[in-house]
Amino acid sequence: MHQRIWYLTHPQVLVDPAKEIRDWSLSNLGQRRVITLANSNALDRVTAVISSTETKAIETARPLADALNCELEVREQMHENDRSTTGFLPSKEFEIVADQFFASPDTSVRGWETATAAQSRVVAEIRNCLSVHEEGDVLFVGHGAVGTRLYCYLFGVPIDRKFDQGSGGGGNFFQFSTLQSRPTSHWRPMEDMTGN
Repeated sequence: MHQRIWYLTHPQVLVDPAKEIRDWSLSNLGQRRVITLANSNALDRVTAVISSTETKAIETARPLADALNCELEVREQMHENDRSTTGFLPSKEFEIVADQFFASPDTSVRGWETATAAQSRVVAEIRNCLSVHEEGDVLFVGHGAVGTRLYCYLFGVPIDRKFDQGSGGGGNFFQFSTLQSRPTSHWRPMEDMTGN
C-alpha cells in the first residue's frame, strides 16, 4: 500500500484576546470533534503524528496520537503564519488584513511573516519530517493559513485565498502521497476522514 499523508487543521478554538494567539485552546465543540475522530478507526494506518507547537494544534494532535499509540512529535516550524506584530485583531479587521496577506504573498502586511516565507517554511519542515517517516501513514496537525500555502504548493498554483479551507472554524483536511504529487482530495471536514 502506498503511503498516505494527511494535513489536518485544528478545529474551533476559544478566542481570548487577553491570551497570546499561539496559546489559544480548543473550544468544547473543537474538543468533541477531535474525540469523535480519535474514537474512530479512520487513521488506523497512521504511524506518525506530527504537530505544530501551538496549543490548539497540540490539543488536536495529542488525543489522536494517544488513540493510535503513537508518540506525538512537535515541530516548531509548523506554526501558523507569524502575525505577532499585530497580535489579536477583531474579526472584521483580521479578515481585511488576511485578504491583503494572501493578495501580496511577497509583501509583509503590517509586519506579518510573508505568505511566501510561510509556505517555504512549512514545505521544508514537512519535507524534513517525511525524510524520516518514509513508511506508514503520517498525520500532520497544523493551521489553516500555512495549510493553504502547502495546498497551493502541492497543486502548483499561486498562493490565493480562494484555496483556503473556508469559514467554519477549522477542522479540515486534505490528503496527498508525496510532496511531488497533487493532493488526492480538496479541503474536507475532518468528519469525512471516517469515509476514507
